[in-house]
Amino acid sequence: MSKKKHQFPHVYVVLFIIIIIAAVLTWILPANQYDYQIKDGKVSKLVDPNSYHGVEAHHVNPWEMLVAVPKGMQEVADIIFFIFLVGGSFAILQSTGAVEAGIKKLVIACGGRDQSGKRSDWKDGLLLFIIVAAFSTGGCTFGMAEEALVFIPMLVPLSIAMGYDSLVGLALALVAPCAGFTGAFINPFTLQVAQRMVGLPILSGMTYRIVIFIIQTVVAFLFIFIYAMRVKRNPQLSIMYEADKGREKIDLDADTPFTVQHKIILFVMLATFAVLVYGVNAWGFGLTEITALFLAMGIIAGFIGGKGPSKIAEAFVDGSTSLTMGALVVGVARAILVVLNQGNILHTIVHAMGAAVAGLPPALSAIGMYIVQILISVIIPSGSGMAAVTMPIMGPLATLVGMTQQTAVLIYQFADGFTNIIIPTSGYLLAGVALAKVPYEKWVKWYAPLFGIFLVLGAVFVIIAQIIHFGPF
Repeated sequence: MSKKKHQFPHVYVVLFIIIIIAAVLTWILPANQYDYQIKDGKVSKLVDPNSYHGVEAHHVNPWEMLVAVPKGMQEVADIIFFIFLVGGSFAILQSTGAVEAGIKKLVIACGGRDQSGKRSDWKDGLLLFIIVAAFSTGGCTFGMAEEALVFIPMLVPLSIAMGYDSLVGLALALVAPCAGFTGAFINPFTLQVAQRMVGLPILSGMTYRIVIFIIQTVVAFLFIFIYAMRVKRNPQLSIMYEADKGREKIDLDADTPFTVQHKIILFVMLATFAVLVYGVNAWGFGLTEITALFLAMGIIAGFIGGKGPSKIAEAFVDGSTSLTMGALVVGVARAILVVLNQGNILHTIVHAMGAAVAGLPPALSAIGMYIVQILISVIIPSGSGMAAVTMPIMGPLATLVGMTQQTAVLIYQFADGFTNIIIPTSGYLLAGVALAKVPYEKWVKWYAPLFGIFLVLGAVFVIIAQIIHFGPF
């Protein structure tokens, strides 16, 4: 009698278990809060580290726990609609045939074949390195994270066409920006915000961060490249082997015409990405504006491709419908934070973790803060949100335990970056796996070894920062 194969629980099951645990904790933990600082006569998003006090307890009951799910969906509605609208827009783009024709030209031009007719590993590797380096630089400079998700509908078929699997395409869009985001020496949304909160000169400590950025980018590339080569030589080693067999294939050997229409459509797509980069930096584009931008791209591409209004609408609906499960899971994940806030225990958890660091010997304080920040990132997946809550607390705490403020900021960067593409509470991650049509558990299985490598690297970088008194203070 064969044993039943153990299966990882569905992501909805995992999230509901965490929601239940959060609700139970509201009945166990004391309710406490920090007051928020007053800046220019207005309440800011920064907590006052000296204002920790008890508040009226609110025990979240089963009904409120269920209500937290639609509330969570309301809070992250921009991400949910981003998934639906961008997915539908790229479905229109793909229905024109321009993406398939363009990918063939790109792979043939950049990869090519050797004398035996096989694809050249080093040329394919060069293409992968260019993509990883470009996305990592984006994460480092303008905080590229959610913005990389719009590339997934192209990167996945590109990876499959090159003989890899859908996980490689997803990794290019998640891991590469993560490497740059975590080792950022410019990023205005994490590094500069955190430095400003603790009074450090903006962009100080750049030399050490550049070294970290380079090392993490190389590590990310090597991990992706080695896996890609293994799958290329033996496709059955891919954990997405069966699922990818059901995807539409791009035959690189088939004679597909690359028409003027295709070129114009791809030009529109590239122009959209250019506007995105400029819009984020110059006009402060957020997720809503980015979503509208790609909706416009899809409609324009559809008309250029000769699609009538009804055909464009049908392609859009088909693309959006296929992402329903992944889109809605983002809201379910947000319900965890809703429950913790309703029960007034989010700050209780943060304060307790900070107190745990304060009780460690000085030699272990940096690693202790590193672990604490990683744990906090699970319940506060937003980088700016975690900075607002933790840096006003961890900054003064760093001084008390003999750590520089710069090291405290570095720890915050690592905790925020490494975890964002593995924790089930990250809407950004769930949006990515939805767009790539990769089950969450399979992504976790693939990323877990690299996550461990990143964590160890981060610990080494933190210890070095502690030894050299990474400053200026």
